[in-house]
Amino acid sequence: MAGSDLTQVNAGFLPLLDSAILVAAREKGFAEDEHIGLRLIRETSWANIRDRMAVGHFEMAHMLGPMPIAGSLGLTPLSLDVVAPMALGLGGNAVTVSRRLAAAIAADAENTDAAVLSLDAFSAGEHLARIIAQGRVEGLPPLSFAVVHPYSAHNYDLRYWLAASGIDPERDVQIVVVPPPLMADALQSGRIDGFCVGEPWSSVAVQLGAGVILTTKSAIWRSSPEKVLGVSAVFARDYPDILAGLLRGLYRAAEWCGQPENHDELAGLLARPDYIGQDISVMLPALRGRLPLGNGATSDVPDFFLPFDKAATFPWKSHALWFYSQMVRWGHATWSLEYAARAAETYRPDLYRAAIAPLGAPVPSANSKVEGALDTQTSAGASDGSLVLGPDGFFDNKIFDPDLIEGYVLAQKPAL
Repeated sequence: MAGSDLTQVNAGFLPLLDSAILVAAREKGFAEDEHIGLRLIRETSWANIRDRMAVGHFEMAHMLGPMPIAGSLGLTPLSLDVVAPMALGLGGNAVTVSRRLAAAIAADAENTDAAVLSLDAFSAGEHLARIIAQGRVEGLPPLSFAVVHPYSAHNYDLRYWLAASGIDPERDVQIVVVPPPLMADALQSGRIDGFCVGEPWSSVAVQLGAGVILTTKSAIWRSSPEKVLGVSAVFARDYPDILAGLLRGLYRAAEWCGQPENHDELAGLLARPDYIGQDISVMLPALRGRLPLGNGATSDVPDFFLPFDKAATFPWKSHALWFYSQMVRWGHATWSLEYAARAAETYRPDLYRAAIAPLGAPVPSANSKVEGALDTQTSAGASDGSLVLGPDGFFDNKIFDPDLIEGYVLAQKPAL
């Protein structure tokens, strides 16, 4: 790790919009300001990120929010001892379907594609449920939806939305795994009927004429968790000062990414072949919160991707526990209070607070919060009293209280 002037740190990432904070930290000098040489190594799949973290190729990585939890519960092929001292933003995903399926949804609503596909998660789920029910009557094979990894927010957001819409994710559809950069091609080739993925890959599918955006993560659960900075637990223990410096650099990078006047420059950085490698015009809509849906329609999407505002970089333990609740719900993990505690312990707001304190920035005073309870922007308890959270509602108006997780898990079991 030691260099002549900078401490070198290796971090894996995937070509996604929510790698923005890492890219900005490197390219805008925020990591270097903390005397860290941040080396970003592009990977093609989350399985590769997981395995290279496990064997020590990376000290840290752009990582799926549930992945450190899976490691703490012994659910990964190789032992993965990773903590999450920082989130890398909120939101950023969309559910995109083939043009054929979009047309069927439009026909079901007896309306035009542009009018039906308004991103409303409730309406989209209602129409999709009817199409799936009709397909069963006609003896058609189940629709196939892709997610990026079993232990991903994409998988759990998609399953949550389907189940709340009356669609059984285990029986009514087939859920398969496809790496993010291959999603648009899989949809265009007809191998899948839809997918849930982070930007820019829904926009790429729209640009190719292969797909239409049906709804978004921010419509299913507003201000919801997505990626984290996954850090080797050994590295976090042995090099606390280096990690703290990097967290400060990433915090300042997130603040820069969140400023609208920087979006053109950020899109240009992400568009480079060594990062995402897509045209700037594909990157900008998601950064600006105005998505092209397909079929000529566009839509404003409030809080589609938040790299900084609303405590977007804070590693809430309630986020970790919601992910764990869904892992249990879908049979990916067993329920126990011990496992719930392990899940919560993988997210480390203590490391975040200690690192950010020298910046004098507002930091939440609590480690957890009730998820889905805020209908409007609300002032929250923070180190300097100036933090605003929400709205953060689930589309079905349910809430998740981490203090009542056992009841929440048991209440969901009938939906299996």
